[in-house]
Amino acid sequence: MTAIEGLGETSTEPTNLFPALPADRRFAIEVENLGVRYNLRLTSKNTLRHSVARVVTRTPPEQFWALRHVTFRLLAGESLGIIGPNGAGKSTLLQVLAGILRPSEGSVDVRGHVSGLLTLGAGFDTELTGTENILLGGAFLGLDDRLTRKLLPSIVEYADLGEFIDAPLKTYSTGMRARLGFAIATSVDPDILLLDEVLATGDATFREKSKARVIELVEAAKGVVLVTHDMNWVTEYCNRALLIEKGSLIIEGDPEEVVAVHQEHTERARLEKEAAARAAGIDPGIAGGALAVQPKPPPANGRRRFRR
Repeated sequence: MTAIEGLGETSTEPTNLFPALPADRRFAIEVENLGVRYNLRLTSKNTLRHSVARVVTRTPPEQFWALRHVTFRLLAGESLGIIGPNGAGKSTLLQVLAGILRPSEGSVDVRGHVSGLLTLGAGFDTELTGTENILLGGAFLGLDDRLTRKLLPSIVEYADLGEFIDAPLKTYSTGMRARLGFAIATSVDPDILLLDEVLATGDATFREKSKARVIELVEAAKGVVLVTHDMNWVTEYCNRALLIEKGSLIIEGDPEEVVAVHQEHTERARLEKEAAARAAGIDPGIAGGALAVQPKPPPANGRRRFRR
């Protein structure tokens, strides 16, 4: 495990349970000193008048770093779990890897065909049927229409939507949309698969099918990057994990150890919020009905790992 910052002293002994990989092992993604900066010139709090005033007075615009100094590699055959609190920058990182956002600093080298499901329903047209959205999704993935139509039967079978496949998407439940999106994203046998919380939706049958598909991709020496709040998923189905907080990479390494640090930080934040609420004379139960929910501990037995 590698401590990045803010964790005090760390042991010099390697704690990652996975054996070292060959130095010449092909990497799927290499991220070096990545930073993503947002300009807060126009926000709900900064009206157009205020923004114009800043330009006239030559006041520098406020800036927010969603990610800063992030460096890591994803090797072929790895399943990488990215965890952290809400607003940490996890989804921003996936959008950079997908090519949706451009880095403000640093570099990102992605090797191979990328497919992903970053936002539930992204790229879908709710007025079109499931079949029509499959064709639309294929176009977004850059597939030739003939190839998409050739893959259509297998996508329909995997999504398992029954007669709803010919119904408008607006009639679909959240779980049904997740099944259709996942079926499209994984139909092209991508070199790199990016997933953002979609495995937490759908029924138990879909979750088992999606897990089996992720396992297939990893065993075929593909790369999988998964953003999730499901700690069981991380400890059972990921080779490695990253913890991101406030846009910074805090720690990376063995999933169990990274999850343990995340849970420790989550508990510390909860206690600090409770103390602040009491100091302000507010019932912590009221102020934090929104206090952080504790991640479920990983199962004691039955873990499945991908060892290289």
